[in-house]
Amino acid sequence: MNIIVCLKQVPDTETQIKIAADGKGIATDDIKWVMNPYDEFGVEEALKLKEKFGGDVTVIGLGPKRVTESIRTALAMGADKGVLIVDDALQGSDSLGVAKALAAAIKDMPHDLIFAGQRAVDEDLGVVGAFLAELLGIPHVALAVKVEVAEDGKSARVHRPVEGQTLVVETPFPALITTQKGLNEPRYASLPGIMKAKKKPLAEKSLADLGLDPAGFGENARKLKIVKLTPPPERKAGKTIEGETPAEKAAALAKLLRDEAKVI
Repeated sequence: MNIIVCLKQVPDTETQIKIAADGKGIATDDIKWVMNPYDEFGVEEALKLKEKFGGDVTVIGLGPKRVTESIRTALAMGADKGVLIVDDALQGSDSLGVAKALAAAIKDMPHDLIFAGQRAVDEDLGVVGAFLAELLGIPHVALAVKVEVAEDGKSARVHRPVEGQTLVVETPFPALITTQKGLNEPRYASLPGIMKAKKKPLAEKSLADLGLDPAGFGENARKLKIVKLTPPPERKAGKTIEGETPAEKAAALAKLLRDEAKVI
């Protein structure tokens, strides 16, 4: 079974985010970059299927050279090879541009199954998976919490939550499945895995290599444009409820909720 996992590099969720001087992006100085957490579930699921059915797992990422670090992390977890789409013209591309570049790279690669995180924790749009499946002309099943591949390796039953229940969808291969929390518990890279990752193949491809016109990518080609970023409003300081007894504190709290918060 040939499995491809799409990977995005995002700021660490513990990183303090600051708005850049232009007001349209974030300041990238001193940011720690990591693999998108939802993509980790895709890597783990691909490795589990490889262990059961055999085959290859290819991880593909898009962005500057630093994305290599996240691809190497996936290789250290057990993926077989990596592909990095790197081109200055990609800077500032929107989700559709990203999906077009990924589709151009993937269309000539053997694949039975493609995994992608259901969303990225930076822009939080959650549309690249759907765009990519449409461009490749294959089925798309979103928000998987369980994937059951048939014994012949030609189809899968995908469980996904819907309105407090579980919807089970069956899809033939090739297909694209987006992954989320609850699907599995991603493994840590072992020391031997880290050492092996350094020798695993990692190809770099430009837009020209993929037969794509750079004019169709980047900030000027965006369909969805960021006009302005603003920080959330600063929260007011909280109040400490005074009182000698629980009853006194409850009365004081009720008074504040009625007179100041005006919620009762």
